[in-house]
Amino acid sequence: MASTRLLCLLRSKAAAGAATSTQTLARSVSCRRHVSTSPSTQQSCMSAWVIDQYGSNGVLKYSEEAALPVVKSPCEVMIQVHAASLNPLDLAMRGGYGAKLLKLKRDTASVMNQDSEFPLILGRDLSGVVVDCGSEVSEFVPGDEVWAAVPPWKQGSLAEYVTLTEYEVSHKPQSLSHTEAASIPYVASTALSALVFAGGLCRDSALNKRVLIIGGSGGVGTFSIQLLKSWGAHVTVTCSHNAEGLVRGLGADEVVDYTPGDIAQRLEMMEKFDVILDNVGEDTEQWAMDLLKPWSGSKYVTLVTPLLHSTDSLGLLNGTINAGCFLCTKAAQVMVSKGVFYRWAFYTPDGPALDEIRRLVDAGKILPVVEAQFPFTQVPQAFQKMEQGHARGKTVVQVVENDQSEVAQQNMGTDTVDLDLGDQQTAKPAS
Repeated sequence: MASTRLLCLLRSKAAAGAATSTQTLARSVSCRRHVSTSPSTQQSCMSAWVIDQYGSNGVLKYSEEAALPVVKSPCEVMIQVHAASLNPLDLAMRGGYGAKLLKLKRDTASVMNQDSEFPLILGRDLSGVVVDCGSEVSEFVPGDEVWAAVPPWKQGSLAEYVTLTEYEVSHKPQSLSHTEAASIPYVASTALSALVFAGGLCRDSALNKRVLIIGGSGGVGTFSIQLLKSWGAHVTVTCSHNAEGLVRGLGADEVVDYTPGDIAQRLEMMEKFDVILDNVGEDTEQWAMDLLKPWSGSKYVTLVTPLLHSTDSLGLLNGTINAGCFLCTKAAQVMVSKGVFYRWAFYTPDGPALDEIRRLVDAGKILPVVEAQFPFTQVPQAFQKMEQGHARGKTVVQVVENDQSEVAQQNMGTDTVDLDLGDQQTAKPAS
């Protein structure tokens, strides 16, 4: 019997003020955009977990000779990764999901040649410290603590260093440790893309809207619950019975257990919804469309789309056309027959959007949901944990051990919320 712990370290006003003053002083005494505090110029390698082919967990390899990323553009920042987290996308990409389209995004010339995309570094989330900046970077200086979601066409965060544009990066919430902060950026960016761009919701329009989250106990689900509740929406969640304590603790108004198998009938007894966010896919679309309010602008938003699978199996051109035709046909059928909008949503990296999330986190309106933590030496075990499914939040990898900022925050005290998950066990790093 175990429980998932939600951690939100709340700094005192005096400490926050001191941190702000320190940052202001640093910016005022030195414009360090061109000053490099990155690893020695003679260093060309770093430690990272790489894959040299697609496959199962056995393709993950620890390397101390991974290419060190450097600042090549005036708008780039180089970040020392302190913590990273895993997402279902990492499992899929390890197996080759989206390989053709992502390879083209990395290098448009690849469509004309057969150059290998390997070695690849997985990992989409990070929290860390800026160590170098391009000459035109205006928002960051070396020493800034930041968080970010790494685009899937770039080398990932399961490494000592990552280079991103400043538009993909945001200042880390002061109230969170690096471990906690690393659990949020990818799911935040995904949820915002789904709820805002596809679902049409925002802080000003979500009040009292009825939203159904199908599959609400994973990373995107647990974040979406909190975001929607901060906007004043009414949130219904589907999950297994042993995750009910988790989602209710995060603010879910109603919870429906999917394990008995009659979930569609029980949801049909409820008032119809304005927006449905589908994190599950499979046969959900066959019964969930009828749960939406007809002819009132309601939207069905799914994160499980056939685009990348289609390009993998049919090729870039045919796959894109096939997926596009499917979307248009499906959207038209649903609108004509049920009077609702059908939309796909995709993860979109967005540093400025993370600025708004940072404010919500520091205001205590969004908590990190960390289910399991692993040291950098145990990345394969972290992937194994992910493969078990039925996530209750995020799996985090601590890239920097004994992080001094983590110790300092622990010494300042911790407010915690324990949510009972019945017989759900929290994974422990393998010894």
